[in-house]
Amino acid sequence: MQYLNSLKKMHQFFCLIMLFLLMSSETEAQVIQLNSTENTQINISDQVSTFEDPSAKLSLEEVIKKAEFRPNYNKIANFGLTKSQIWIRIKIADPKMASDYYLQLKSPNLDKVVFYYPEKGQYKTVKSGNEVSILLRDIVHQDPIFRLRTTSDTTTYYLKVAASSPITLPLFIGSYSVIMQGLAMESNVFSLYMGLIITMFLYNIFIYSTVRDRSYLFYVVYIFSVGFTQLCLQGYAFSLLWGDNPYLNNQGLVFSIVFVGITSILFTKEFLHVKNFYKNVNTYMNVLIVLYLICFGISLSGYPVAAQMALQLLTIVASISVIVTGIIIYRKKYRPALYFTISWSCFLIGVIIFILKDVGILSYTFLTNNAILIGSGLEAVLLSFALADKINIFKKEKEESQSEALRILTENEKLVREQNVLLEIKVKERTEALENINTSLNDALSNLKETQSQLVDSEKMASLGQLTAGIAHEINNPINFVTSNIKPLQMDIDDLNELIDMYEKIDPAQDLNSQLSTIENFKRSIDLDFVREEIKSLLSGIGEGAKRTAEIIRSLKNFSRLDENDTKPVDLNEGLDSTLVLLRSTFPGNLQIVKNYGTLPKVECMPGKINQVFMNLISNAIQAIKGKESPAAEELLSINTWQEGEEVKISIKDSGSGMSEEVKQKIFEPFFTTKDVGEGTGLGLSIVFRIIENHQGHIDVVTKVNQGTEFIITLPLISR
Repeated sequence: MQYLNSLKKMHQFFCLIMLFLLMSSETEAQVIQLNSTENTQINISDQVSTFEDPSAKLSLEEVIKKAEFRPNYNKIANFGLTKSQIWIRIKIADPKMASDYYLQLKSPNLDKVVFYYPEKGQYKTVKSGNEVSILLRDIVHQDPIFRLRTTSDTTTYYLKVAASSPITLPLFIGSYSVIMQGLAMESNVFSLYMGLIITMFLYNIFIYSTVRDRSYLFYVVYIFSVGFTQLCLQGYAFSLLWGDNPYLNNQGLVFSIVFVGITSILFTKEFLHVKNFYKNVNTYMNVLIVLYLICFGISLSGYPVAAQMALQLLTIVASISVIVTGIIIYRKKYRPALYFTISWSCFLIGVIIFILKDVGILSYTFLTNNAILIGSGLEAVLLSFALADKINIFKKEKEESQSEALRILTENEKLVREQNVLLEIKVKERTEALENINTSLNDALSNLKETQSQLVDSEKMASLGQLTAGIAHEINNPINFVTSNIKPLQMDIDDLNELIDMYEKIDPAQDLNSQLSTIENFKRSIDLDFVREEIKSLLSGIGEGAKRTAEIIRSLKNFSRLDENDTKPVDLNEGLDSTLVLLRSTFPGNLQIVKNYGTLPKVECMPGKINQVFMNLISNAIQAIKGKESPAAEELLSINTWQEGEEVKISIKDSGSGMSEEVKQKIFEPFFTTKDVGEGTGLGLSIVFRIIENHQGHIDVVTKVNQGTEFIITLPLISR
């Protein structure tokens, strides 16, 4: 409140200075003569006396008795924003008028206006201002207008005024016809102004819908706020919008000032691209917007006078800031800022002229009274020109950019043609080089595949080679058994053949008894019953040897089959048995084979490949058992098979030396081996891993040093 009182004192000091400059004497205000004013409207503002009642409580009787009225020498009495009640004393000589005269107070936003006129020895009142509906006034208009009731002598009238908006009191007297002509002219001028605002509003909405430039959108909102503000300032909003409600009118007036202030700042920021040029200025303008909102909040809180005092100062600062911003951005060679600055200067000049008229420096004329309307109208038109010029600038820049783009495109086209020639040469050279490299790579790939196949076959043949001696021994045993039985069998067969010959040589013509006696003696000599049993025994031994030989041959054939690229249903248990038969000669004497075969369906796989897996894993298990530093009295090789859902599992577990974690991580790498040089190729487990992977299966390893190793193979029942 101390800040507001300081503003008020500054305002009063300014008014006193102006009063001193314009005052020519300290005499009482003259009596107003109306004899020659029938066809004109005269300004009587400088012919009245005023009194300011800070308490706002004095009655007319107290004012007449106690108040010290002072003559007003300004063309317009201006009290600014104040909570005081203003009293005006008007003395009019007997005009001897042919028609009624009216007193017009051209200030439509006063809250309370009371007109006191004498009649039969006492003062009667006529009320106006925003507390009274326009329809109940002497003349239906937003300006307070009163009919003068004159007497035969000089008549003294009083006006009491109070308002929450700035109080300026331009007082005019004229006949009814003159007053009505003036009102009609003011209405026409305002109608033209609103027509201009509406035209600019609609035109720029159309432009915005076409070009989609945000500047037009902000300008449309700004134009709307300007028109709305003038509607409030000229008093038309009182009856048209607020329904003769004084509170809404006062708050609407404050809102219109805040609205136009914020939209003008937003339009300035958008149109001048303030954020791109000066970020600090953009921040400063955001602060101004916040201050406008704070002022409106103060007004809503019940302090409209304080809010309007702050808004007056803020509006001056904002207007100057906008013009200065336009100037400094124009210095950045941004041409639209020139039109912007000129348009805002026109509006500011109109405001200055209007203020100078209010303080009495300029005369109250049609132009000075409508300076703000004229200034804002020019501003609206010039801003439209600025926006249009902005489009021209964009068009010119677009044409220049298109021309530059065409030039660059032409140069690029020329450059591309030149580059294409070089590129074709380079591509040809590179293509030839790539073809050569591709040929070399194909050859290398073919060699690699052939080498890989040879390595796999070599590994398989190496395994077979290691088994050859054992297989020969296995076959030699039954063969020796057969061979050793052949000679006794031959001797028994010779005896039988001799017996048969003796029977064939029997001569019925000779002594049969003698001949049969000889045959019986021979039977006893060869022990025929023993021969028969011996032949059976020898044939059984030969059959067993042949059977064992056939089993070995069948197992070898089953293991070494070459149908590796064809899948077929295979009995995995049979494959394991075949492998064990082939490897039986390599078993150490202390090895116990434990087989726990589950009932497995036949599995779709390549049998030769799977048998090779079994061979490698079982061979490694046997070697791990043989390689133990301290072998047990009985070593175990456990082979288990079982089915889990749509998969089968084969476990090959040994009680050998086991592996460390480091070795376990590398066992499936090609050429990795823990055997001595010349004892292994390092491809065995690598081939195993690849074969299982090709069958869409996987292999797991469970091992621990000195506790053995278990390989668990998982294969799908049906290959995918």
